Amino acid sequence: MALIVHKYGGTSMGSTDRIRNVAKRVAKWARAGHQMVVVPSAMSGETNRLLGLAKELSPASSSPSLMREMDMIAATGEQVSVGLLAIALQAEGLEAVSYTGWQVPVATDSSYTKARIESIDDAKVRADLSAGKVVVIAGFQGVDEDNNITTLGRGGSDTSAVAIAAAMKADECLIYTDVDGVYTTDPRIVPEARRLHTISFEEMLEMASLGSKILQIRSVEFAGKYRVPLRVLSSFTNWDIDINEEAKSGTLITFEEDEKMEQAVVSGIAFNRDEAKVTLLGVPDKPGIAFQILGPVADANIDVDVIIQNVSQDGKTDFSFTVHRNDYQRAMELLEKTVGPAVQAAKVQGDTRICKVSIVGIGMRSHVGVASKMFRSLSEEGINIQMITTSEIKTSVVIDEKYMELAVRALHRAFDLDQDAA
Repeated sequence: MALIVHKYGGTSMGSTDRIRNVAKRVAKWARAGHQMVVVPSAMSGETNRLLGLAKELSPASSSPSLMREMDMIAATGEQVSVGLLAIALQAEGLEAVSYTGWQVPVATDSSYTKARIESIDDAKVRADLSAGKVVVIAGFQGVDEDNNITTLGRGGSDTSAVAIAAAMKADECLIYTDVDGVYTTDPRIVPEARRLHTISFEEMLEMASLGSKILQIRSVEFAGKYRVPLRVLSSFTNWDIDINEEAKSGTLITFEEDEKMEQAVVSGIAFNRDEAKVTLLGVPDKPGIAFQILGPVADANIDVDVIIQNVSQDGKTDFSFTVHRNDYQRAMELLEKTVGPAVQAAKVQGDTRICKVSIVGIGMRSHVGVASKMFRSLSEEGINIQMITTSEIKTSVVIDEKYMELAVRALHRAFDLDQDAA
């Protein structure tokens, strides 16, 4: 008998019919002898609806007191889901009990709307499992040391599920979503994209951070840190699919040393449309200039991604970096009004018509010429590279947004990602 955690996304919980199907699937696993913990998201669109109501009343303020109330509101979406799923499981003839995050409890810090999990007390859950019950726990939420309800940010139910699996040392955590696994790239752009049977945590972490929307990045970080085996699979297969077949479907996110890992040089192509570039022209080329520019940006809680500094000419240099497009306007105002004049920049300019395209693969560690192959492929398509950043297992380029799909298709073809790994 194994301890299995199932996580279901909002589309899987999108109607009472879909909730019944989730209950039937969970019941199948429970009747096979497994101890089951289930972490559902709010019903599709519900969190946006709830937060929309709050913003109608207070569209501008972001004070801590307001953010506390936003978490109180947002957490109710998952509370409805766990109650409905527990009822559906009981209708299947199973003993089931639902818990909110604070009832477990899932202890977090006090960073409202983006709290981080600090600990999970699993005693109550283990007692219920030992009594033969299916336990349904609300994802996305927890409680701080002052008993305030907190939420974990977008995609937080993935993080909740993985954290619970880690705390309980579950045999596997299955993430049910509206796709049937992790693909070499987005099939909507490249129809020949291939589903991966396995992918390493390192690769999945890079893919998540570079724009892949399959898993929330913090959930992958958690899984890698605590070595929780993850599997991504579809909730839209028939619920009565053979359990042994289902247990091997989708994509297994595992460890590099796994002998069954696919040994492709490049495993996938990731892309991110939500990038914007900011450039300071003609700043003094002197020690500390990067800190003088990026320090105030960090203080404004703006995340910086790709950074490039040009060669010095006559004691001056150009300094460019990218930010999320949602932060672009704030970053430009900060640089134009404060930072630019302070560092004596000749000009501050920006560009929101860019994107980032990346190749990812652990095989890049042991193969030479991967980056040059990427650059040649883009060159043959007439695509100009504006910025480059690399790590051991990824190379990313910033290019004009209008060339994004062309670049993804060209790179997918260049690295033979439509072919099964040998």
